Amino acid sequence: MSAFGTADAVPERAARITLLVLGVDGVLTDGHIVYADDGREIKSFHVRDGAALHYWQKSGRQAAVISGRSSNATLKRTGELGIAHVYQGAGTKLVCLRDLLAKTGVPPEQVCAIGDDLPDIPVLRAVGLGVAVADACAETRAAAHWVLRSAGGQGAVRELIEMLMKAQGTWASVLDELHRQRL
Repeated sequence: MSAFGTADAVPERAARITLLVLGVDGVLTDGHIVYADDGREIKSFHVRDGAALHYWQKSGRQAAVISGRSSNATLKRTGELGIAHVYQGAGTKLVCLRDLLAKTGVPPEQVCAIGDDLPDIPVLRAVGLGVAVADACAETRAAAHWVLRSAGGQGAVRELIEMLMKAQGTWASVLDELHRQRL
């Protein structure tokens, strides 16, 4: 656990979350930036993170992305996932968070943010539940209320969403719906 929070408070904080704010490089991806010979940027996203985001949004919750970089791959993936609020090229992520909160009307205590590096720290400290991926830098892990077992791009978002939905009692309904499906 971090110096910023205690493990005991995490389920209580998780139960209030209605908006999930994600980083891209190092959270939805493993943080590697790959360029093709023609200059196109290539990103690799974990399919289970996408599935979890689908379940999260289907349960009536919102998701948003705040990224320090701009990428067509990010626009394509967030479009596929139906994420309406996408901030790219964010010089200061906290400014984007303030704008997002104003647009959505969601109070900070109902927001969970997940990050991996130094620019994420002010956002993690400003929300109800700040989360770091397992391979985040030491300072970001220390600023988080919770540190995941999974690394960025390796199912960390799935791990987080399962934890949030279990704390809110909505994960069982996802499983029930899947169990009811028949040929």
